[in-house]
Amino acid sequence: MTLRIHDSATRTVRDFVPLREGEVSIYLCGLTVQSEPHVGHIRSGVNFDVLQRWLRASGHRVTFIRNTTDIDDKILAKAADQGRPWYNLAYEMAAELARAYGLLNVARPTYEPNATGHVPEMIELIELLIERGHAYAAADGSGDVYFDVRSWPAYGELSGQRVDDMEAAADADPRGKRDPRDFALWKGWKQESEPRTASWASPWGRGRPGWHIECSAMAGKYLGEAFDIHGGGLDLRFPHHENEQAQSRAAGHGFANYWMHNAWITTAGEKMSKSLGNSLLVPEVLKRVRAIELRFYMVAAHYRSHVEFSFEALDEAAAGFRRIEHFLDRAPAEISAELPAAFVGAMNDDLATPAAVAVIHDHVREGNKLLGDGDRDGAATVAGKVRAMLDVLGLDPADPAFATGGDDADLERAVDELIAGLLEQRQAARAAKDFTTADAIRDRIKAAGISIEDTPSGAQWSINGEGH
Repeated sequence: MTLRIHDSATRTVRDFVPLREGEVSIYLCGLTVQSEPHVGHIRSGVNFDVLQRWLRASGHRVTFIRNTTDIDDKILAKAADQGRPWYNLAYEMAAELARAYGLLNVARPTYEPNATGHVPEMIELIELLIERGHAYAAADGSGDVYFDVRSWPAYGELSGQRVDDMEAAADADPRGKRDPRDFALWKGWKQESEPRTASWASPWGRGRPGWHIECSAMAGKYLGEAFDIHGGGLDLRFPHHENEQAQSRAAGHGFANYWMHNAWITTAGEKMSKSLGNSLLVPEVLKRVRAIELRFYMVAAHYRSHVEFSFEALDEAAAGFRRIEHFLDRAPAEISAELPAAFVGAMNDDLATPAAVAVIHDHVREGNKLLGDGDRDGAATVAGKVRAMLDVLGLDPADPAFATGGDDADLERAVDELIAGLLEQRQAARAAKDFTTADAIRDRIKAAGISIEDTPSGAQWSINGEGH
């Protein structure tokens, strides 16, 4: 059965055929490390982690590169506001990002290059573009170098736009540009406003790379002039990925054979971002649910579907995952070597994780029925398949990546089940208008130091404000 993926370049679902049989090369645009990662930031890492896991489970050898942008206008501005070196901010935020990925069991890439470690490769690529007539140094003495979009007739093909319909590239002073849409490959050092440490020597004077040239240079260094899949968030399709493709192909490189873009996590219909003030930092969210439950919430949605974040939906997903765990606790089993055909079909259908998760739930129901019938061996067989499917999705509860809570995590789960039982009894009493019993249960829970809040989605409990 062949993997079919939605190719953002052709806007069609295509059979995936690797450039080299048995090997797959992936480049994922990582994050600009200017601030702590929120749930929206992490989605891309989780989605493409599922992709590489599925490719490996399907028998491919995968080379997976995920970069980090550690020099950028926003990093410089934010560091200046905080009164500290830009590289200190980038280093600290990169560590926070790595921690968030680790908590959510996002496997480490084959390599994770930093932009600042590849300036020579960027300069070499810019020189090649100038030599081929697709780039030019600004004549205003700024030290800027631009890509000439009019020199590349295919510019706009990835995002389906005409050059004349595009807005100006707002990445540098437009006075040095031949066309407002030309984008910066190299930015001359602004001595009056930027630290010298944020500049490198180049044939055009001291300066730093533009954003787009970074990824082209790093992808070329580690994956070669042509590779299989380029991924990233939907918001990167234009201008970032459009510009990457144009400059790489103008340099004579085949670049990406397929493009895959994940959708956003939104709040109130808008992309989750710092500027909107509606970001949800990963450590804060993990005070409410476990990391494996947050990953389940993200994986259960199709990577190309926008997700409207709500704590009610997150709590519902967490409860659903606990039901899967409860079955696995009752029917211990090793991971099966066999994956159900329905699961394989779902994953090969453009990573249809909602359908794949539905297969898991179907197996859990089957396994629970077998347990109810006293067939523990049959239930264990089903449990082995459930664990195999969860393992592909990075959601196996026995994975050491989720063992950081140790005994505390096990204790919390046990307490959660006990309180859930009491809350069910309380709800039943209220439904029967037996308010004396309902109040007695509430007081018993409160006496244990646990707060109860009645919400539209049901009662929620918390200890010292940490919700469940």
